[in-house]
Amino acid sequence: MISVRKASDRGLTNIDWLKSRHTFSFGEYYNPKEQGFSDLRVINEDWVAPGAGFPTHSHRDMEIVTYVVDGAVQHKDSMGNGSIIRPGDVQRMSAGTGVTHSEYNPSKAEELHLLQIWILPDRRGHNPGYEQKEIGDAEKRGRLRLIASPDGRDGSVLIHQDARLYAGIVESGKPIAVTLTPGRRGYLHVVKGAVNMNGVALEAGDGARIAEESALEIGGREESEVLLFDLA
Repeated sequence: MISVRKASDRGLTNIDWLKSRHTFSFGEYYNPKEQGFSDLRVINEDWVAPGAGFPTHSHRDMEIVTYVVDGAVQHKDSMGNGSIIRPGDVQRMSAGTGVTHSEYNPSKAEELHLLQIWILPDRRGHNPGYEQKEIGDAEKRGRLRLIASPDGRDGSVLIHQDARLYAGIVESGKPIAVTLTPGRRGYLHVVKGAVNMNGVALEAGDGARIAEESALEIGGREESEVLLFDLA
């Protein structure tokens, strides 16, 4: 079963420095039918104006993954981390018992486009943690590259949950085949381009819940970038 969440149906925040589309309920956007999927709680697609960003704020008991599409993020947190996150980088912050951080667009001219992903942890009270790795386009082209996992294997960032996140670049005319473990669910988010998944047409910003499917074929109608969540 594949259930599509169209990009235009997502929640919207639109203020002077930020445009954000919310796949699931977040902040002032509330949809009782969209409260997450399995342990996946948030997919926010954000466009941040030059020089603007999210001032210091707090989180706890959440696994937060940042995936930059265009531009760069300047990150600072209460653990002492300070970094720049660019396309090709994957950042994971485990909020655990509590952390504060800020995220800004350091450019004076270029808009920042990113995805903020929240996954519920397997328990409360983990120690806060931070990790950032570079996984370039070459590693994602023509395949699904593991970028986040519960054991950090294959150079992925570690998350405290039985969930795995893959990123892939699908080339036109070269579909990617995926075998799904029985009893698990999936969620596909189209970052860029347009794909067909098991005959279902999806475009940039679209998402799809996946359940009771044994295999997927993801074909690009043009060169496209996707994220696939493997969920309990």
